[in-house]
Amino acid sequence: MRRGEPRGHWILLSLGGLVVAVLLLMDGFAGGSVGEAPRADPGHSGPAPSRVTAGGPVLNLAGGAPESRRMPAKTIALTFDDGPDPEWTPRILDVLRRHDARATFFTVGSHVAREPALTRRILREGHEIGSHTYTHADLAAAPRWRARLEMDLTQRALAGAAGVHTRLMRMPYSSRPDGLTAPEWRAAERAGGDGYIVVLTDRDTEDWTRPGTETIVQRALEAGRRGEGAVVMLHDSGGDRSETVAAVGRILDRLQPQGYRFTTLAQALGMPRAEVAVPARERAVGWTLVTAQRAASGLTGTMSAVFGVAGLLCVLRLVALLAFAHVHVRRVRRPAGRGHRRGGPPPPPGGLPPDPFPPVSVIVPAYNEEAGIAATVTTLLDTDYPGTVEVIVVDDGSGDGTAAIVESMALPGLQLLRKPNGGKPSALNAGIAVARSEILVLVDGDTVFQRDTLRHLVAPFADPEVGAVSGNTKVANRGGLLGRWQHIEYVIGFNLDRRMFDLLRCMPTVPGAIGAFRRSVLAEVGGVPGDTLAEDTDLTMAICRTGRRVVYEEKALAWTEAPASLRQLWRQRYRWCYGTMQAMWKHRRSVVERGGSGRFGRRCLPYLTVFQVLLPLFAPAIDLFAVFGLIFLDPLVPVVSWTLFVAAQAAAGAYALWLDGESVRPLWALPLQQFVYRQLMYLVVVQSVVTALLGARLGWHTIRRTGTFADFGTREQSPGPVGYR
Repeated sequence: MRRGEPRGHWILLSLGGLVVAVLLLMDGFAGGSVGEAPRADPGHSGPAPSRVTAGGPVLNLAGGAPESRRMPAKTIALTFDDGPDPEWTPRILDVLRRHDARATFFTVGSHVAREPALTRRILREGHEIGSHTYTHADLAAAPRWRARLEMDLTQRALAGAAGVHTRLMRMPYSSRPDGLTAPEWRAAERAGGDGYIVVLTDRDTEDWTRPGTETIVQRALEAGRRGEGAVVMLHDSGGDRSETVAAVGRILDRLQPQGYRFTTLAQALGMPRAEVAVPARERAVGWTLVTAQRAASGLTGTMSAVFGVAGLLCVLRLVALLAFAHVHVRRVRRPAGRGHRRGGPPPPPGGLPPDPFPPVSVIVPAYNEEAGIAATVTTLLDTDYPGTVEVIVVDDGSGDGTAAIVESMALPGLQLLRKPNGGKPSALNAGIAVARSEILVLVDGDTVFQRDTLRHLVAPFADPEVGAVSGNTKVANRGGLLGRWQHIEYVIGFNLDRRMFDLLRCMPTVPGAIGAFRRSVLAEVGGVPGDTLAEDTDLTMAICRTGRRVVYEEKALAWTEAPASLRQLWRQRYRWCYGTMQAMWKHRRSVVERGGSGRFGRRCLPYLTVFQVLLPLFAPAIDLFAVFGLIFLDPLVPVVSWTLFVAAQAAAGAYALWLDGESVRPLWALPLQQFVYRQLMYLVVVQSVVTALLGARLGWHTIRRTGTFADFGTREQSPGPVGYR
């Protein structure tokens, strides 16, 4: 691997995460607008100056002394707050067009950014646009910097969407002049000082409360009895506005025949147009804001869908794993014994049954394994297996005392093979070349067996269809929190998955820690492959494509030393994940092939793609979306979702542990696993995908052994045995 590649990967990942976080924050900020609603009393007292509260609804505060204006007689300015809304604003525009009426729309800036085409339609059809802040913020309670930001962002959105700024503004939660409080008046003064015409209302229909169409109409027509003009406040967003749409039509139907005209505020009062064209630079800045806001909104919608789909897939997967595990246990634990179930067809007349205890060659590739190699060899030879067992340790150019330790043991049946360092696949193939048995057991140098492991591991070969057997790997160093997390993962994830793969005849991996193979099958697939970093997965997939069965033997236990630090765990899983993706790509044609190869490809590869690549790839963004939901949405949804997810995992974990005869006590660490371990595993997948997309070549990452089995001396010191239920 080139020196600069890991740093470059992290820069890409960090930038990607930052972009997603910024977009979610942007949409969360903009999403504060949900329309009119009762607001909490800010605790301020005192009205605005009497010259304002007794005046008209249109305030010009630019000249120092406030100047208020009222609408001329029989002139109605219909004003709509909180839009534009993709559902209700077009309906209102359609009603206005049929009646040849004009109106003023006080738009929320974030909605303008999300609906630029609708904003342009408002202007194109002769209506007027004013500012209603960017997020429907209460300017009376907001600090000055927030109020300025709200107004500036709205102008940027209008510039990006329609190429204009506006001179009009209406404060959210405001109403008539006689209802202005002192804080609202101060906010209006600040807006006036910035050059805005502040618009209040004469007739607040309170249509956001959905009082009924007729009530809205009556409130809007109160001035009609005396022939007065009025500014009428309505809403085109923030909820179901069907009553408002119907009310607008009735208002126009009743008042237009009486000579009332419906026009914009600026036209009614003889003022210059509210909209002012902006230069190209301002349009470019606004376009950037609009694009970012639309991307943020789209991301949030997409993430909502992904969150739901991911949750559904996880639930379905969990249910499927438990169902398959239940069926698998019932099949393999029948009183007649596993050999009967997998014994295949009876031998032909005069034929001999297969040898139940054939000779076995155990091959241990070892590179700098001095910390645990003695324990591994001791447990392999201290077995109750009735047949002949030879153990071949292949020292792959170790720089420590691995070879010397094996040589000094001088045990019967033990053979040491030295070779220059060439990697694990080459060491395994070297051992296979000198092995004398048809049944080959491949074991990592950091693994110990129980006395009955070989006997259980070899038993399935009584079925001539079986080409390989996966054992049951257990974490030995499970004392700390990291060890408990890996223990839970091995039992819940790895072993439940293997039960399902066994039944579906699509096993993707026989683990390097414990696996048995027919020599003839290995020869058929060309030996252990060396062109991927997950040689065990690559080899297993190749065997599955031959149509041979690869089965899981739950009673063949192997205790392995798991990484003892997050750094070591990262290195191990990074290699596993990258190597697995290499193997999936290498065997991708199995999806369209016939026979056993096609069965394997169509069952296994889509499953691995979805649950080991795609979902983990999106998981960091989903976690960010969950945090987004806690802050900006209903926090109950992510909290309940997370609680149910952990509870379901705990239930599945308890069942898996019970099946393996394990204590359920480690499950107390499961909730904590969701905050560190799970994110680490997901980031491994993300970095692996980035590495693959960039075409980088990942090197072999060795794991430093801590010597979990270094003091192993007798069978009683081994981590097992454990029972079965």
